[in-house]
Amino acid sequence: MIRRTKGTRSLRLVGAVVTAMLALAACGSSDDSGGSGNGGSGGSDEKIEVSLITKDSTNPFFVAMQEGAKQAADAEGIDITIASGKEEGDDQGQIDAIENAITAQQKGILITPMSTGVNDAIQKARDAGLFVIALDTPPDPPDTVDITFATDNRKAGNLIGQYAAAKLNGQKAVIALLDIFDDKVVSVDYNRDQGFLEGMGLKDIGDPKINGDEPKTGTYSGGDYEIVGNVATGANEEGGRTGMEQLLSKNGDINVVYTINEPTAAGAYAALKAAGKTDVVVVSVDGGRAGVEAVKAGTIAATSQQYPAKMVELGVKAIIDIVKTGNKPENSPGLDFFDTGVTLIANEPVDGVESKDAQYGLDNAWG
Repeated sequence: MIRRTKGTRSLRLVGAVVTAMLALAACGSSDDSGGSGNGGSGGSDEKIEVSLITKDSTNPFFVAMQEGAKQAADAEGIDITIASGKEEGDDQGQIDAIENAITAQQKGILITPMSTGVNDAIQKARDAGLFVIALDTPPDPPDTVDITFATDNRKAGNLIGQYAAAKLNGQKAVIALLDIFDDKVVSVDYNRDQGFLEGMGLKDIGDPKINGDEPKTGTYSGGDYEIVGNVATGANEEGGRTGMEQLLSKNGDINVVYTINEPTAAGAYAALKAAGKTDVVVVSVDGGRAGVEAVKAGTIAATSQQYPAKMVELGVKAIIDIVKTGNKPENSPGLDFFDTGVTLIANEPVDGVESKDAQYGLDNAWG
């Protein structure tokens, strides 16, 4: 049974998720994670109800995740409630959905946490005995939840940074950075942004968890750089367009644009095109069908592809396992989350940066 607290639209998910990664190793009983009290108390015949709480229900990435959750719930015979915030930044919408899951005495929550603003609500759920798994966005700190299934967002940023640096081929880098927020701490936001700068080869990025505090001029792996500025876009197309317009008004020589996701990249490209700027390296993260088509067309030079269906299927499996057996999954070696993989999809390959072509991206795209 599927319950929905917000409307969703159908989205085709390409390919089967990788089942080999579903062999999640046990790492002790529920007592060792501070608050997920389901442990081994569940039985094989116990009804399992969970919630998926995404940031919104309009971003194609989260729509794909919702569709994946419904498919996984149907396959596993569990009840799932689909909920979300109204938009990026709607902490209260997620808090309300968490409260609803607690009131309904559900077994677990899958959540793409909006920001640190939902941490207290997550802890309340864990104290009430719910097993809480983060998807896509590792919380800060990581142990706010029982485990996270996510892209290595630092690596995703690093890959597109390396690619952009190589594409410039020694030119001065005049950089625009289009982030999500300028008033919230979100790991996916700073990890992609800061990972991009690391990939570009900046010697000093400031605090690795703060966007915008790095030196505005200096050297990168290919020569000199100048950062025109960081703009909060809300991770949507309109924000990408207005953010790009704002930065172009400050410096019309921008030749590298980092974008938090592909809707933002689409908006940025529209602003660049309107300004008559076609020779700009635009890079992004997502790997949705529309984004990979943009890579194929050359409007996005490269994107780091992630896999939302895999995240949510692994999350559903993990909650079922903890309820039925008390066994918990382990983090990937050396990480504080379970890495669901990332692949650089590029319009043109560059020396020294491993990538796949657009056809590979389309074959593995969501959306």
